[in-house]
Amino acid sequence: MTNIDWKIKAFSELTTTELYEIIKARVNVFVVEQDCPYPDLDDYDQKAIHLWAEKEGEVLAYCRIFDKGIKYPETSIGRVVTTENGRGTGLGKQLISYAIDVIENRLRTTEVRISAQDYLLKFYSGFGFVDTGKKYLEDNIPHTEMFRK
Repeated sequence: MTNIDWKIKAFSELTTTELYEIIKARVNVFVVEQDCPYPDLDDYDQKAIHLWAEKEGEVLAYCRIFDKGIKYPETSIGRVVTTENGRGTGLGKQLISYAIDVIENRLRTTEVRISAQDYLLKFYSGFGFVDTGKKYLEDNIPHTEMFRK
């Protein structure tokens, strides 16, 4: 896929248009596609580093990154989403790879804990994440806690 812009910003740096497009992408995938009503606006966006790929203003892949002690004792990656238009392009893999780079270079650690939807366990294991055995339902979707050293 060409003409992709990668952006990384703190909450205070987001424009209202960028924030709108990010929320739109999250709601379209998690709420509409996955039929999962959940509180997306959870007061954590303000503490996150926002990383996304966009083309002509449309968010195609997105995640938020947290420093140690916000979601877990370790750093974490959450709200990982690839929109319909971004799927099958490799953007999801690039997104996680870039997120890990941000954690290693900006946050100066390799330890990352995530809450992965179960159908993505193999995807995340490709980045060195290991199943911790902690399994649970989050918003009625099976999740597994994974950890990367």
